[in-house]
Amino acid sequence: MAGDGDRAQVVIVGGGPVGTGLAIALAQRGVESVLVERYRTPQPIPKGQNLTQRTMEHFHFWGAEKALREARTIPRDYGIGGMTAYGTLLGEYHYDWLQRELVRPYYFTDNERLPQYATEAVLRARLAELPAARALYGWSAEAVKQDGDGVRVTVAERDGGARRVISADYVVGCDGSRSTVREAAGITQTRSDHDRLMVLLVFRSEGLNERLRRYPGKSYYNVLHPDLQGYWQFFGRVDLEGGFFFHAPVPAGTTKDSMDFAALLHRAAGARFDVEFQHIGFWDLRFAIADRYRAGRAFVAGDAAHSHPPYGGYGINTGLEDAANLAWKLAADLQGWAGPGLLDSYDAERRPVFASTAGDFIGRSIEVDRDFLAAFDPARDRAAFEAEWAARQGGAKSEVASFEPNYEGSPIIPGPAGRGPSALGSHSLAARPGHHLAPQMLADGRNVFEALGAGFTLLAADPGGMDAIREEASRRGIPLEVAAIGPAVQEAYGAEAILVRPDQFVAWAGPAAEAGDALGRATGSD
Repeated sequence: MAGDGDRAQVVIVGGGPVGTGLAIALAQRGVESVLVERYRTPQPIPKGQNLTQRTMEHFHFWGAEKALREARTIPRDYGIGGMTAYGTLLGEYHYDWLQRELVRPYYFTDNERLPQYATEAVLRARLAELPAARALYGWSAEAVKQDGDGVRVTVAERDGGARRVISADYVVGCDGSRSTVREAAGITQTRSDHDRLMVLLVFRSEGLNERLRRYPGKSYYNVLHPDLQGYWQFFGRVDLEGGFFFHAPVPAGTTKDSMDFAALLHRAAGARFDVEFQHIGFWDLRFAIADRYRAGRAFVAGDAAHSHPPYGGYGINTGLEDAANLAWKLAADLQGWAGPGLLDSYDAERRPVFASTAGDFIGRSIEVDRDFLAAFDPARDRAAFEAEWAARQGGAKSEVASFEPNYEGSPIIPGPAGRGPSALGSHSLAARPGHHLAPQMLADGRNVFEALGAGFTLLAADPGGMDAIREEASRRGIPLEVAAIGPAVQEAYGAEAILVRPDQFVAWAGPAAEAGDALGRATGSD
């Protein structure tokens, strides 16, 4: 345990889902951390709701999946699907959007949807069960300094004025787009040209709830309006009792008192209804990415490393994948089994994936929507509009299918020349180096994901013949488990042996005789 002293192995600044998830993943590996979070309780703003199948795998391994599903605010039998509408929410044209169930066979868990504050509460409760982690809620980081021996993080109690200095081996900034850690580490950002002011409205409405009964099973609604040039108006359910939130572009300089926000909602929906506002806030729509994710002993993750419009539910899921990637690498370094290149591979893998997510998915969707709205108008040519609208529904399916973040060709993953990590890919049951492992049922009745350990796992047709890699792992101090796969699984994976990383990505796949040589590269040594 980090104990009552001011020393830890890792200080994590920012206790949202990314920072708390990272603390859990480290604690499960025996790494002592202190989590510094400025809010004593989760803030009741319903953002970051869409959790993918891949994200729910993290919650499974973090021991929080059951509790998270029980915290859901929308009953499971209702559904958590999405919809895109043209002109207004209640207009004539709409289709299903982000059908994540299409890729369900490639993941171990189902996706989920609940407000971020509910997710944070579950993660906080799970963290409290782990003795290697200590949380300072109601504290903020004021300064971060580092040298060759470690870091020193000065933290201050927000309400009491007390200060203390925590020393550690590493610091990770999970403290949002205005990250103190990023600034202190001298990490610069590259920003895009999508600067627009957006409003966030949280409200209750029995009238809207009643009108949306015509769309059963839908929990979020994207409205395309020609006047907005591809930028969305977005409604999301918080619950089934009339709780909603809404994002939309507004003119620069808009304040809480300068606009009739009820009228804005009515125009976007295409109908009048009762509105009781619970929150009115603003945020800037832009893309920003840190020019590096590591500076010496300081790392950034989540919104501190990258920010983008909340289009498609990529944000929280991308941040949680940062945590899963970084956790095992920090543990490997602190426990002495990381090679010299392992920590640098965090930046080499995660930064290109975000750049691809921003450019190939979010930014592209804005451009495609803008072009569509400029070219097609049902008032001008209904037949042409309806044909293109039908074609767009197929495009919504392809977006889900082609979003497959992978680390092909990273410094610690073998891959084709000229290829590198990307969010663009294809789903497959085959075990491909750099790609997420697909689930399979083993001969003993378990899913392969139930056989994966906290370290590396070797899946082999003949576990008894794996002495070479066992000896290599023992020599290097690398945690390794070996699990048997039968002929059917071997055929599905297309390999005699598969080395799986602690984050469930395939490190290597090939003939069993070559498995012993795979660990060095996978841990950044070769």
